[in-house]
Amino acid sequence: MAKTHSSDSTNTASAGTPNSALSPVSHSERVFSWHDHTSLWFSMGVGLLVIQVGAYLVPAVGSREAALAIVLGSLIGAGLLAWTARLGCDSGLSSAGLMHTTFGSTFARLPVLLNMAQLIGWTTFELVIMRDGTAAISKQSFGLSLDGTGGMVATTLLWGAVLLLLLAGSMTQLVRKLISRVGLPLVVASLVWLTWQFGSLMHAKGLAAFWARPGDGSMGMLSAMDLVIAMPVSWLPLVADYARHGKSGRSALTGTWLGYALANIWCYALGVLVVSVVPPDSDLVGALLLAQGGLLALSLILVDEIDNAYGDVYSSAVSGHSILPGWSVRKWGLLLAALCMALAMLLPMHSLEPFLLLLSSVFVPLYGVILGRLGLGAGDFARPSRKVDWTAATLWLAGIACYHLLTQFAPQWGATLPTLAFTFSVAWFTRRVGLPLVSAHA
Repeated sequence: MAKTHSSDSTNTASAGTPNSALSPVSHSERVFSWHDHTSLWFSMGVGLLVIQVGAYLVPAVGSREAALAIVLGSLIGAGLLAWTARLGCDSGLSSAGLMHTTFGSTFARLPVLLNMAQLIGWTTFELVIMRDGTAAISKQSFGLSLDGTGGMVATTLLWGAVLLLLLAGSMTQLVRKLISRVGLPLVVASLVWLTWQFGSLMHAKGLAAFWARPGDGSMGMLSAMDLVIAMPVSWLPLVADYARHGKSGRSALTGTWLGYALANIWCYALGVLVVSVVPPDSDLVGALLLAQGGLLALSLILVDEIDNAYGDVYSSAVSGHSILPGWSVRKWGLLLAALCMALAMLLPMHSLEPFLLLLSSVFVPLYGVILGRLGLGAGDFARPSRKVDWTAATLWLAGIACYHLLTQFAPQWGATLPTLAFTFSVAWFTRRVGLPLVSAHA
């Protein structure tokens, strides 16, 4: 069993309030089985945004290259996610707890706050996706326009109310009962139906011609893999918040890996399939709606988006609780969900996408350092012995610089894998110098 933190100021508020975000979960809270991990991360991996990003691969790269990038990128990205899930389960720590252990109790507040900022942004973005998808379904199927201010406010409040309702309940019960038993079969059925419909269109146009389709050279193979890996990597700062409730590290690793890899491969491939059979300027949502039975299938996928929003805001609430433990995770969640609803109605989300992607880039080297320090250890997750681990902090900042230099000057090599390799290897070689672990049982 993983060694636990000693009681200190990082785990307990000054007034004596327990900081559950920085303490390992109790045995009674470890309820997730292999099926729960698989169901959760398959559901998290499915979304309109993933299908849309998959459509970007063609015609930038050829069909064969796109297929290879999707499979390899998904396996690598989901593998990193699963590795972090095992780390969270073995330690019982949240993402904020892993950051504290690696970077020190004071410095860790910086990545925790950045994580909260990106999660608020992504939750807001998910609300916008659900709102716009609802408007498209309403207009295409019923002739009802919801594009005006009134319709925008109404649909945002509708989805926001669903999010608030879910946050008022238990996270573990939501995963085990709603997602595993109800949500998973429905979303799988919708993906099977859409794949059948667009696969039939592809067969009619000629599979051989599709498979032989070349790319236009605007994106290299490694850059395409970067695009595929981006989705699972974006979940790295969240996965431990759920995996810590698992019964065993092995089931957390295999369930997370299988569930997310399957969803990522399927959704990216579906995006490639759709963009290959519809007219060049077609809207993705409109194309899905025009498929036979597309209304029902798209509606189910749209409903599934709510768990992505829930996943973002719940993890943000756990991070908020780590900073201000006087507020419970539930209270933080309700407050942040209300904030995201307001932002979804006020901010121009399309102009925020570059900012959100910029924030996401900081977590690639962050988790390179965390995995390098803790990912190959023997399960000794002692409390941080210092307020700032300068070696880890400097390496993280160097990794951010490395990521953006590669993006700017060597995009053909991709940025994610080289940055992860650099930060992980250096963090591993310096782990005994930079982070002397103090056993809780010493």
